[in-house]
Amino acid sequence: MSALPKICFATNNENKLKEVKTLLAGKFEVVGLKEIGCEEDVPETQETIEGNSKQKAEYIWDNYKINCFADDTGLEVPALNNEPGVYSARYAGPQRDSKANINLLLQKLEGKTDRSARFKTVVSLVLDGKVEQFEGIVNGKIIAEETGTDGFGYDPVFVPEGFNQTFAEMTMEAKNKISHRGRAVRKLVDFLI
Repeated sequence: MSALPKICFATNNENKLKEVKTLLAGKFEVVGLKEIGCEEDVPETQETIEGNSKQKAEYIWDNYKINCFADDTGLEVPALNNEPGVYSARYAGPQRDSKANINLLLQKLEGKTDRSARFKTVVSLVLDGKVEQFEGIVNGKIIAEETGTDGFGYDPVFVPEGFNQTFAEMTMEAKNKISHRGRAVRKLVDFLI
């Protein structure tokens, strides 16, 4: 029996890695950045979520010559001209403090009646030098105060459409079934298998 083809997920996030390994089990050997010896910060200097995702995947392909994919995610709020968008992780500054990011978002939304929002994930795949992109979107709204203890980032203030709980109140399994990242990764999986 031949070994499974190896593919790198350009992340150090063990939760994300575990989730994708499960989805591609038996088809690919999924490895993270540590396993290919990548210890440097992978660049994310583009102005769009699509651009950052592609930049990360191409960086790994160019420097490590391994098929790979990378993701980038942003929260887009129409009432704030789609802020924080590509700057979601560092909205309140370079320290990437989720609490500070949420506080700034809620402060900017004070007095606004339109609290609609969407999470967007773009996964970029580089397979033998060729780039493919997969998008996952979940619509919802921003509530006035944090609720729930699970999840990360903006999860405590984001209620997905058709639900009455924030992402932070849902189990990881329930969130993954409907989340932006889950949707983008499923498109990637369908493409690969």
